[in-house]
Amino acid sequence: MAEYQFNYNVSRCLFPEDQHFLIQRSLNTRKIRNVLTSRGELYLVLRAQDVLFSLTLLSGSVIKECSKFPEYRVIIPNSFEEFIKNGRNVFSKHVIAVDKRIRAGDDVIVVNENDELIAIGKAKLSGEEMMEYRRGMAVHVKRGVLDE
Repeated sequence: MAEYQFNYNVSRCLFPEDQHFLIQRSLNTRKIRNVLTSRGELYLVLRAQDVLFSLTLLSGSVIKECSKFPEYRVIIPNSFEEFIKNGRNVFSKHVIAVDKRIRAGDDVIVVNENDELIAIGKAKLSGEEMMEYRRGMAVHVKRGVLDE
């Protein structure tokens, strides 16, 4: 999840009361490592180095559906969509809109102009910097929707 505060509605949508989740722990330390859906699908990954959650495509799609455009999103042109879907990184010159609250290091969802989920990744720049800069990487893509 992104490090900035989710609004109450998104938090409730991410963990609905009528849905059960499984907690996967480390065998050695017993610390939480993953959150799985009741069907065993990977939902969130707890990063040991900073104790924050990383998104998966499943949790990214839930956040996209529960939030207003352009919250938590980096928007790219439809013409670059195929590259990003295959796991290529997003560069600043290709960002056409972004949530200004995004900070460098936040997990983000990458969408096209039609607000369709393309990928999830880690922001290398803040939202404002993504719009200002014309060079350099904006999002290191961890997984594209065709990358599976």
